[in-house]
Amino acid sequence: MQWNWQRPDWPRFIWQANRLQRAEALFLLGGGAFEGILKHLPPTDGDDLTVEALSTEALATSEIEGEILDRASLQSSVRTLLGLAADRRRVHPHPNLSGSAPRFRNYSHERDGRGEEFNDF
Repeated sequence: MQWNWQRPDWPRFIWQANRLQRAEALFLLGGGAFEGILKHLPPTDGDDLTVEALSTEALATSEIEGEILDRASLQSSVRTLLGLAADRRRVHPHPNLSGSAPRFRNYSHERDGRGEEFNDF
């Protein structure tokens, strides 16, 4: 399998929309379900679920790129980058979140209105 940037037509992307429709619909349904769950949780539980979801995605992305991260350290970093209280365990933030950190920093965390805004996802 070639990476996108290894293809001769990079960075020109060509795709068939009909081949992506089902995956896109499932993604949107999943996102809506996640948002619905968050609205019915107490804020601290919603924070924990958000940290878990973002950490799981970052772990999967880093694994694809050949880097294995420590889950507890990553979650500590995510909590810090989102402005949440640090985990009480003795875990230090991961020193190298090069690919994910900018995305987490652009995550706008507003609990008063229970709204989240993803500026860079």
